[in-house]
Amino acid sequence: MKLRYALLLPAVLLIGCQSVQTTQGGNVGVNRTQYMMSGLSSEEVNQMAAESYQETLDEAKKQGLLNTNASTVRRLNRIAAKLIAQVPHFRPDASSWDWEVNLIKDDQLNASCAPGGKILFYSGIIDRLQLTDAEIAQIMGHEIAHALREHGREAISRAYATQMGTQLASALLGLGEGGNQAAQMAVQYGLTLPNSRSNESEADLIGMELAARAGYNPQAAVSLWQKMQAASEGEPPAFMSTHPSSSGRIQALQAAAPRVQGLYEASK
Repeated sequence: MKLRYALLLPAVLLIGCQSVQTTQGGNVGVNRTQYMMSGLSSEEVNQMAAESYQETLDEAKKQGLLNTNASTVRRLNRIAAKLIAQVPHFRPDASSWDWEVNLIKDDQLNASCAPGGKILFYSGIIDRLQLTDAEIAQIMGHEIAHALREHGREAISRAYATQMGTQLASALLGLGEGGNQAAQMAVQYGLTLPNSRSNESEADLIGMELAARAGYNPQAAVSLWQKMQAASEGEPPAFMSTHPSSSGRIQALQAAAPRVQGLYEASK
């Protein structure tokens, strides 16, 4: 989901990066060192995401599309509760996030978890793909993993430090309207780009483990992406625009499933 991040970054940020490790490895072994921009905190990004998330909910509510199917909302909340209970295995502080789950009535195949734990599903992805609970858990786990790994903050950092670093640094340090516009541009740029291949792989693995620990069969990740692949044969769904599926990805999930099979069996 391309969120609109309306809250601007502070006018002056330290243009530099620091090495961080946002999550513990878990059984799937995600241990890549990340580089985040100094002066941009998790709390700031989470606040941006919360502002945008609320705007999206307000617009949907105004149109009479927010949480119109009570049974599906209960279903999503039930699955989310099981997954959220497992996040301390990767990130203990995430238990205290202000988690929220909402459903928008819309035919598009889309879902997301914004930084800070703001989960959003569109009804189309559930209804059109006829998802099982285990398949919903794989999508939700994948999106939660992006939030746990702070891929949004990482993308903003990348936007400042590489593609837009020089131009934005001069504008920001000049302050004024130009600085505000440059800050907004970096937020938009960093948080609406498709995730990198490495980020997607991390989200696949962490999401599969979260789901397995929560009692959902890891093989559902394979069936989910088979459905996604079939859905993309015509017009690519929105979900697929930033979550590329391929036979190689399905093979990777099949190879990773045995690593968390024991966790799934133990959960039962």
